[in-house]
Amino acid sequence: MNKERIYYCIDMKSFYASVECAERGLNPMETNLVVADEKRGNGAICLAISPKMKALGVKNRCRLFEIPKNMDYIIAMPRMKKYIEYAADIYSIYLQYISKDDIHVYSIDEMFIDATDYLKLYRLSAKEFAVKLMNEIAEKKGIPATCGIGTNLYLAKIALDITAKHVPDHIGYLDEELFKKTLWRHRPLSDFWQISKGISARLAKLGIYDMEGIANCPENLLYKQFGINAELIIDHSFGRESCTIADIKAYKGKSKSVSSSQILFEDYNFEKARLVIKEMALNGCQEMMSRRLIASRVGIYVGYSKDCCPPTGGSVKTLQNTAVYSIIEKYVTDLFDQTTQRDFPIRRLGINFSVLDECAEGYDLFTDYQAVEKEKKAEQAVLDIKNKFGKNAVIRGMDLQEGATAQIRNKLVGGHNGE
Repeated sequence: MNKERIYYCIDMKSFYASVECAERGLNPMETNLVVADEKRGNGAICLAISPKMKALGVKNRCRLFEIPKNMDYIIAMPRMKKYIEYAADIYSIYLQYISKDDIHVYSIDEMFIDATDYLKLYRLSAKEFAVKLMNEIAEKKGIPATCGIGTNLYLAKIALDITAKHVPDHIGYLDEELFKKTLWRHRPLSDFWQISKGISARLAKLGIYDMEGIANCPENLLYKQFGINAELIIDHSFGRESCTIADIKAYKGKSKSVSSSQILFEDYNFEKARLVIKEMALNGCQEMMSRRLIASRVGIYVGYSKDCCPPTGGSVKTLQNTAVYSIIEKYVTDLFDQTTQRDFPIRRLGINFSVLDECAEGYDLFTDYQAVEKEKKAEQAVLDIKNKFGKNAVIRGMDLQEGATAQIRNKLVGGHNGE
């Protein structure tokens, strides 16, 4: 690890809410606004609240009914496509100053930047260059930003998440020594990136409540508790991180599954949920076909309303390695029929396919190969049409039945309104 490097982690403050304010010509720092779908009722989750509302004590990701009754605020319908457009515009601002090879998009509103080689180029200090980028985003898009500066990616992220929140200019800086000096005794541990509440609870059982406690704990005890993941926890307790943006870009993930899930709009009975799981199976088959994959195993998950009974589901190995819906659909519906409670309202559904490369496609002796090839060609034609004209350009009869969700979900982005 080169301690001389300078990384940024830049985050757009309350991104969705700030975009909605910008679209209305309002200052998000002075406006009470929440992003939520009112049509989902008073219990709808607020996807974002403006910085002004946060300053007034309203919690992020709250539900509408949790907002104080005496508070006046604007409710904006989620517009995921609009937020993606803003994110792309912000990325283009970065590209005016930085090569894409030195940028890692961490989420729609957060990016890592290796700024090392640009400071000398622009004759700016690390903080001055960060301010320049943040100001340009504010001037051109009306979106306020926060920045963490660190000598490695981890420290940049922690500087963003913890340090920047407590300074007026919203820019935090950390190197390894400053990390140990200022944050070794910071609590709770779950404030730190990649320390979940579950990991924090397991550490608490060892009498560890802060990063200093991890650093001073015998390593063999941590490895016994966390296995190989202890190495990362130990390194982070000292503020160490060897991964670079170049390493991230060089990484090639190997997906071994295709999966999807959804929370239904209301409680569904057995038959309506069975229809939706068939729609999900079709969507999964089309996803596999588009990625040149085939399923070797199929699994489903069924969750019930208000946890009136434990979730059900299961998985089964397919006798044929295929992405053909007419074959996969039988495995899915048989699993659903055999494992699902028929007398309880259903609210959550999930489906998973263990996948192989399409070169491993294979069928049993009783398969009608001509019918399989005909179906594959027809599905490929459907995919071509959908890619050109949208997901709802071709729909099946089952998508028109009562309770079907495919047409609605095809209009969503990330599970929310995509307009």
